Amino acid sequence: MSAPTAATTATETTLGRRPHLAVLTLQIVLALFMGIASAAPKLIGHSSAAESFDKIGFGDWFMYLTGGLELAGAIALVIPILSGLSALAFMGLMIGAFITQVTVFGGQYAITPVILFVVFGGIAWVRRNHTAELVALVRKRL
Repeated sequence: MSAPTAATTATETTLGRRPHLAVLTLQIVLALFMGIASAAPKLIGHSSAAESFDKIGFGDWFMYLTGGLELAGAIALVIPILSGLSALAFMGLMIGAFITQVTVFGGQYAITPVILFVVFGGIAWVRRNHTAELVALVRKRL
């Protein structure tokens, strides 16, 4: 077997970076979506968000809390060491959104949180090393 050449090594490095670049792009798109399309209406008390949360039965305080957590998660999604943990947290949020869609809203848009759950799961998997780094950092400081 011959030693790898510079061209072979460069190609392997480029190919190895493509999935991570694709995931980073996905993280940015999802961060924008979660921050602008999802969190912003809740944080400004838009009537569509307020009506939905009134129907859920928790009122405004839960709407603002959910919006704040979504915005924090969106920001964390693009911070490398927090990206995996943020994706895991969004997976939990999507479970709650699915249950709410099915039980309160009749399941009309129940597929959306399922799709996002899978996408966030992929990000969490790809960024699992960042999550491990974060856990090690926290343990080191304790």
